[in-house]
Amino acid sequence: MKGLILSGGKGTRLYPLTYTRAKQLIPVANKPVLVRVIEAIREAGVREIGIVVGPTAPEIRAALGDGAAWDVELTYIPQHSPDGLAHAVKISREFLRDDPFVMFLGDNVIEGGISALIRDFAENDWNSQIVLKEVANPAAYGVAKMRADGSIERLIEKPAQPPSNLALVGIYMFDKRIFAAVDAIKPSARGEYEITDAIQWLIDRGYSVFPHIHRGWWIDTGKPTDMLEANSHVLEEIRPCIAASATVDAGSTVDSRVTLQPGARIINSVLRGPTIIGKDTVIENSYIGPFTSIYHSCQIRNCEIERSIILEDSRVIDIDSTLRDSLIGRKATVQRNNAKPSGFKVNLGDHSTLWV
Repeated sequence: MKGLILSGGKGTRLYPLTYTRAKQLIPVANKPVLVRVIEAIREAGVREIGIVVGPTAPEIRAALGDGAAWDVELTYIPQHSPDGLAHAVKISREFLRDDPFVMFLGDNVIEGGISALIRDFAENDWNSQIVLKEVANPAAYGVAKMRADGSIERLIEKPAQPPSNLALVGIYMFDKRIFAAVDAIKPSARGEYEITDAIQWLIDRGYSVFPHIHRGWWIDTGKPTDMLEANSHVLEEIRPCIAASATVDAGSTVDSRVTLQPGARIINSVLRGPTIIGKDTVIENSYIGPFTSIYHSCQIRNCEIERSIILEDSRVIDIDSTLRDSLIGRKATVQRNNAKPSGFKVNLGDHSTLWV
């Protein structure tokens, strides 16, 4: 079996962070989402993985290389225009050949991994398995209309009036029949080759499409609020540890749910988990509250932070109010200005939001 990860999107809903970084490389609990997807596929026993890439391909290649760091073999598949998920399958035919494969959207985070799903697919004669999840806003997703016996009657992409609250979560398993389907369908009204249309083609022709309803949490990390929610879930799952080279001085309190990565230094501060502090980051005279991830080589001094993600090489210094529910990009600086006249002084990128 092979893996196919779709990682070609621009991540416009995460602007301005994704003006300068592939959205799939933004870390959750200090590990890029795309790396979490690779690890989930590898843990299911799949080591040949194709990654469909778009405009951010050079950055993704630089970050992942050949995959050896995760004991997988990576093949990069260029998608020159964003023509839909079914199109991504079509252009991956040379890599996939006639092997069964799991397709995973590169910005999804799911509880529990996919090992059981892969095993079920391998042990049954299904032509496809799709993962569904009950959601509060099904109109934003592909939605399944179910029959009374639990089988799928129809899949509808972003319906104005959803027939159910069961959304496709971006994890699919296929055998070689999917290639006939993607060749047969036409572009949708929005000009894309929809994977829902391809799966519907299979259903209409009597092929076996098995629905797995996922009962755990699942996050599509497309928006800042989603990133923070995924970060919170993953922080609750990881096993906390303090690296041997991390240091905590006598004036600090670090609870048992905090992870300190190599070289992290905690000085006269209070840390309450679940929280992770990255390599060579310094926390001084500060409070770091639950569900916070601070990435590598950051400087945090004289401030309080809760439920936030701060990316590498950033500085948060001398902030009077608690910083919470925030995403701070790479090499950013957030600090108080004591010069007169007093007031706010900001530089904001496009599509930014500032709460004060």
